[in-house]
Amino acid sequence: MTETRTRPAPKAAVILTPRAEQRVADLMAKAPDDAIGVKLSTPRRGCSGLAYSVDYVTEEAKFDEKIETPGGVFYIDGASVLYLVGSTMDWVEDDFSAGFVFDNPNAKGACGCGESFMV
Repeated sequence: MTETRTRPAPKAAVILTPRAEQRVADLMAKAPDDAIGVKLSTPRRGCSGLAYSVDYVTEEAKFDEKIETPGGVFYIDGASVLYLVGSTMDWVEDDFSAGFVFDNPNAKGACGCGESFMV
């Protein structure tokens, strides 16, 4: 007799707070017709090397991570996942600015303005 083991479903690389999920829903409510979701990536730019970028996406890429949220699909760029594992993404608004904020345990430093990070 062969023993079958079950393991829990893998956790998403990034945890979205309820405010971040709501922002994804707001973005998808006014998205272009061809958008299938919102995608997080970490392009090389800024004084520390990597930056966070959130954009509409029109097609699934083979290695992207896909997270179903109540307001729409959220993707994480496959090449960026290693830089983001264990991160939390939040949406923060105050009197002067609004934007996604990341708590990334992989970041070893950030630039003074907070626009880029290094791992």
